[in-house]
This record gives sequence, structure tokens and C-alpha cells, in this order.
Amino acid sequence: MQKLLVPLLVACLLFAGAGKGSPEIPNAALPEILVVDPSIGPTRREANLLAARRFYTFWATGDHALLRQSISPAFTDHTLPPGRPQGPTGPVAAGRAFRTAVPDLQVTVRQQILAGDRVVSHLLFTGHFTGEFKDSRGKVVQGRGQQVRFIATDILRVKDGKITDNWHLEDNLTFLQQIGIIPR
Repeated sequence: MQKLLVPLLVACLLFAGAGKGSPEIPNAALPEILVVDPSIGPTRREANLLAARRFYTFWATGDHALLRQSISPAFTDHTLPPGRPQGPTGPVAAGRAFRTAVPDLQVTVRQQILAGDRVVSHLLFTGHFTGEFKDSRGKVVQGRGQQVRFIATDILRVKDGKITDNWHLEDNLTFLQQIGIIPR
């Protein structure tokens, strides 16, 4: 029983301290559940988690300063969608397009796992389609206030406090159905 309680206590203490000292990042960027490999030292742990918090706060706010603080100039998207530029300009373009479609976008970090140089995050995106979205044929679709609610998962590689790589999977089918691009 004691063997089970020690890792749980460590994870709870790490979660309680996560985000402190980062006034530019709202508490919404903190994970609901955080699992941390106990062999990771506190400096590396905090640097990796801070990079991830800044990255997800960028998605929720569109604040490009947070994106610059979170990703490396050599950032690589390993699951790059067609038409999105590689490197740091990719998230800028995607964030701009998504926030144009869903201006009230919220990002909730449901679960996060820190192991080695990886931060794995299970995310929930919510908001309302009140803006414009360009479909795959280039047709612009105007939102009518439809509710948006879909999940995504990221695997981030972090080196020296900067995200160098991202492998991601979003539930785009649900999103496109919710905004009326694809029939349900």
C-alpha cells in the first residue's frame, strides 16, 4: 500500500506547484491530471511543463509571444496537415485560422504525462463557431454560433525548455461535423 501512496503523493505535490511563478499563464493551462516520471529533476520538470503551458495558452489566446517562448526556431511538426507551413510559422497560421473561426476558443488540458523529454497532453477544445472557416475546397463558411467541442492529443519533445517536435492528432471529423462542413 505504501508503494502506491508515495508516487501518488509525489504527483499531487508536483501538480500543486505547477504553474506558480508564471503570472502570464492562466490557471486554465494547468492540467486536470498530471502524471510525472519521478526520475525527472525539478528544473527539467518545470521547464518542460512551462513550455507546454505556454504552448496551450497560445492556442487558447492567440498570444504569439507565448508561442515564441514555447517553441524552438527549429520546431518540427511531424503530423503536418496539407497546406500548413513547416516550422514555427505553422502554429501561427493554424492558430490564426482557428481563432478566426472560433474566437472564443478555450483549451482545457485534461491529462498530461511528463516522461523523459516528452510531454503528452490530452486536450479538450471548446467554443462557438461564430467566425469564418475555409473548407478544403477554399470555400468560406460563416459560423452561426454552433457549439464546438472536440478532443486532441499532442506528444511534445522539449529540449532546453523549448518544444522542438510535435506529433498531434485532432478529432477533425467531429469539428467539421459540428460546424456543418461534413454531415453528421
